Formats: sequence, C-alpha cells, structure tokens
Amino acid sequence: MEFTNASARVLTLAQLISSVGDGAYYVSSALYFTLIVGLSPAQVGLGLTVGWAVGSVAGIALGHLADRRGPKGTAVLLALGTAVAVSAFLFVSTVVAFVIAACVYACFQCGLGAARQALLAGLIDPAGRTTFRARLQAMSNAGIAVGAALGGIALALGTREAFLTVFVIDALSFAVAALVLRQAPSVAALPVRTGEPSVAVLRDRPYALLALLNMIMLLYMPLFSLVLPLWISTRTAAPSWLVSAMLVLNTASVVVFQVRVARGVTGLRSASRYARYAGMLLFVSCLIFSFSALSDSAWLAALVLLAGAALQVAGEMAQAAGSWEIGFGLAPDGKQGQYQGLFGAGTAIARMLGPVLLTGLILVGGAVGWIVLGGLFLLAGSLTLPAVRWAERTRRAPLPALGATGVRS
Repeated sequence: MEFTNASARVLTLAQLISSVGDGAYYVSSALYFTLIVGLSPAQVGLGLTVGWAVGSVAGIALGHLADRRGPKGTAVLLALGTAVAVSAFLFVSTVVAFVIAACVYACFQCGLGAARQALLAGLIDPAGRTTFRARLQAMSNAGIAVGAALGGIALALGTREAFLTVFVIDALSFAVAALVLRQAPSVAALPVRTGEPSVAVLRDRPYALLALLNMIMLLYMPLFSLVLPLWISTRTAAPSWLVSAMLVLNTASVVVFQVRVARGVTGLRSASRYARYAGMLLFVSCLIFSFSALSDSAWLAALVLLAGAALQVAGEMAQAAGSWEIGFGLAPDGKQGQYQGLFGAGTAIARMLGPVLLTGLILVGGAVGWIVLGGLFLLAGSLTLPAVRWAERTRRAPLPALGATGVRS
C-alpha cells in the first residue's frame, strides 16, 4: 500500500498519545511500588525481570498473530489489553500479584510493538519506512518528555492518589491510542504457504544473529535511567542535577535530529555502516564517561560527562536508524509481525538484563567496566555488516536493486 498522509497522521498520533502515558509510568512506577505498595527494590526488580523475559517471548507469538489476523486489528486489541494491564497495577498489593501484572503488561507491550511495526510496514512504502520510523521515534521522545513531567508532579506530591492518577493517565493513553489506530487503513493478512513453518523467524539464523547484535547495542538504554545517576553520585565530583541536564540533552537531540540522521540510511549497506558508526561513537562515549572520575573539579567532571552524553546520543540515533532498516528490510512479506517481534525482543531483554549487568560492570569495574561495555558496542557494530551479508545470501529470491525498496544498497 502506498504511503498516505492519512496513514502517517494516524500512526504518529497513536505513537504520541501512548508515549505520554509511558513517560508518566516510567518515572513514577518504581517509587509507587516501593513507597506506596511496600515492595522491596529487589522484588520490583524481580517482577520486571520476569515480566520482560516473558514479554520478549510473547512478542514473537503475538507478532505472528498480527501476520495471520491482520496487524491493524491485532494492534487495536493489544493496545486495549495494555490499558487493562496498566489498570491492574492499581490493585497490586503483593509481590505475586505484581509479578503476574508485570508479565501481562510486558506481553501486551511487546506484542503491541510488533503489531505496530507490522502495520507500519504494510502502510508505508519500503523506501520511506526508516525515515518515517525516525519521525515516530522523535514523536515518542516528545511524548515521553511530556509524560515524564506529569509523572514528576506525582513524585513531588508523593501521595497514593497522585501515583494512581498516573496509572489512570497511562491506561487512558493506550485506550485512546487504540481508538486512533482504528482509523488506520487495514492491511491484508497473508496466508501461510504450504510446507512453510508457521513461525519462520525462529529458523532464520542470520536474522536471529542480527537481533542479538541489536540487543547488545541496546544496552545503552539503562545508562541514563540508572547507571549514570549512580556513577555520578558515587564516582565523580559532578553535581547530581547533571543527570537531568543529560536526559534533556538526549531527549531534545532525538526530537530534533533523529529524522535528519535517518535520511542517510537508504538500504542495507548504509544501515550496516550506521551500525558500525554507532559502535564507534558509543565506544568513545564510554571512554569519556570513564574519564569523568579522574577530576576533583565539579565543573570539569560535568563538561566531560556532557561531552560523553553528546557522543552517546549521536551513537544512539545512528544505531536506531540502521537497526530499523535492517529489521524491516530483511523481514519477508507477510511475516513482518513475527520478525519485528524477534527484533523488538532486544528492547525487552535490554530492559531485563541491562540494569543488573551494567550496574555490576560499571559500578564495580569502574573505568575498566566502561571500556568493556564500549568494546561490546564496538564489536556488535562491526559484526553487523558481515551478518547482513550472510542474511542476504540466505534469501531465496534475488534481492531488489538499490534504493527503491530499502532492501539493498
């Protein structure tokens, strides 16, 4: 189906609305469960770990459902399911209830992400998918910033009613997003071909490798929310408020520059180059972050950290643009849902393993830990091109020519 302004408006508006709810939830949920419900940080961490583990698997199955039943209807149902799952948090009072609610929430969130990506692939021409996905990412960051401000009000008030209002806002945002998605054109579901495995992505080893490399690159996700705040407060002389400044720098940069960065990705070759650039930028940013502990000057440490944050967000934007092209471009027609479910599992796994892995690596290992993390980014970015070439060789039919489809360049 050809790209239309109507389709773009629907997808963008739905993304913005749900992102506002996400932003409010992200900044306030952990404190709600610990301060109001009375769970320990370890119990909250356990619930989220189990939830995202289950969600990463469920996302593939629900993505497959989107392929078979149509991504539009599946996305609408999963958005409504997410609203219900968020509402369930209002009634959580025990660790068992929290773990169950977290699993349900993560399953709907991962499935919704896969279904939305499949809907995007069906509505947007291949040549424009990466750029449009960048627009969605910019809009998502803007929505999260607005939601974070709402969540900040709840944090300032600190009352049970304020926190519950945040959950209601989050639930309503997904319910409204579902109504918006109903206005999108339908994308026909394609039947499974005779003799074909129903969940083909599980047998696609090159694509699985690329999903793994993408997951490694996504380990940057816990940096601003967890690792850097702890690093700044325990290992540097920089003021604690610098975390907010770095987060603003990150969010504003994505909103302003992500689309421009994505325009440089026109096919798999350029996407692979962007992945390599991202690995290099993230490696250097980790080196710079490690240097911030060397100075006793608050202002010098702050300047070093801001320089590292600038390089980090540049690497983040390059990685995102490259990964979108690779994730879409190597997924067969009619199987975008299950393929996006596997590729998107990297986000859930990074959320699940990242906090535990990076806090131990960085806060215990110090500068060496930063170098190891940067080396992982560099290695994953460097391996992307050979992995893409392997994936291209395994495709049954010759891949389309340069540019027009975003599949080869």
